[in-house]
Amino acid sequence: MSDERIESMENYEDKLDPAAFEAEKWNKFKEKMESKEVFSVVVKEVVNGGVITYVDELRAFIPGSHVSLSRVDNLETLVGTELRVRVIEADQAKNRLILSASAVLKDEARASRRKAADSVEVGSVMHGKVESLQNYGAFVRLDNGLSGLVHVSQIAPKRIKSPADVLSVGEEVDVKVINVKDGKLSLSIRALTAPVEEAAPVQEKVVIPKAEKLATNLGDLLKGIQL
Repeated sequence: MSDERIESMENYEDKLDPAAFEAEKWNKFKEKMESKEVFSVVVKEVVNGGVITYVDELRAFIPGSHVSLSRVDNLETLVGTELRVRVIEADQAKNRLILSASAVLKDEARASRRKAADSVEVGSVMHGKVESLQNYGAFVRLDNGLSGLVHVSQIAPKRIKSPADVLSVGEEVDVKVINVKDGKLSLSIRALTAPVEEAAPVQEKVVIPKAEKLATNLGDLLKGIQL
């Protein structure tokens, strides 16, 4: 008699268990959330506060604030369109699978800005406008679309208490790039300002008369004075 194992449905019960199958799906979505994996979905319908799509037969929700970087007033226009999304919440107990398209767009925009910033050479001089003032410095929007920080210590040749003392929002300025790190630009206005040289004190030349001349002058002063 053959020793071959006889296959039966019992051998596949664990694989056909709906609960185990669902748990495996949810675990995959948790992995996608942790890895920030990007994938595409098609919007199926509009509900209160967002839109619905389906991923591996699971119903997923995309909040209205997460369908785009800009506000979409009419969500109906998205039905049938494809969105690139990533998982931001996967909770099997609450049956909540939430996706976000705006998170993907933000990640891509951040990566693009970082790449552009890293290509800027330290020491280059650029033009821009002051877009905001903080206690610790001023943020300047450069003509190339990038933004950088001018620390309060890099604004003026002399120490100032607040950036608002010498700058205003919307003011055009020239800046020098003094550091690029992790996609962030450190700028300086001070580096382009000629150092203020203190005027040398004017020394008056004092001429001291010779002793004999001094005596003569004293004699002139005593003339006519009767003692």
